Amino acid sequence: MSNAKIGLKSVNLVCVPVPSAQQPKSVEFYESLGFEKRTDVDMGDGYRWIEVYPPQGLTGIALAPPPPEHGPVEPTETGITLTTDDIDASHAAMRDLGVDVDAEVVRMGDPVPPMFCFRDPNGHTLLVVEA
Repeated sequence: MSNAKIGLKSVNLVCVPVPSAQQPKSVEFYESLGFEKRTDVDMGDGYRWIEVYPPQGLTGIALAPPPPEHGPVEPTETGITLTTDDIDASHAAMRDLGVDVDAEVVRMGDPVPPMFCFRDPNGHTLLVVEA
């Protein structure tokens, strides 16, 4: 089956559920990591659509409240992987900022890059790997 007719091109955005009341704190957190807020739209009823992007990234993270029928936001493994040129410097800088990072960088050896996880203010886990 050919996918040429489907027309998919790239991953543009991933959504991380964030309660409306926590959106400002989440934006502040991601901005402290160097992300840029590129979208902040009032959708009414206290609902805001917010997108943050790494400075050189084309794929953003939407910090969006889930629909009310989904219930409270629970921390999750996001599956989001961010890259850095210097894993040790990134780990140390995030730790110095007070980010909830793993105690150490994990080094499994080639071909697996060094990596560590961190948690955002809502407890969602993201992964950082050395490019």
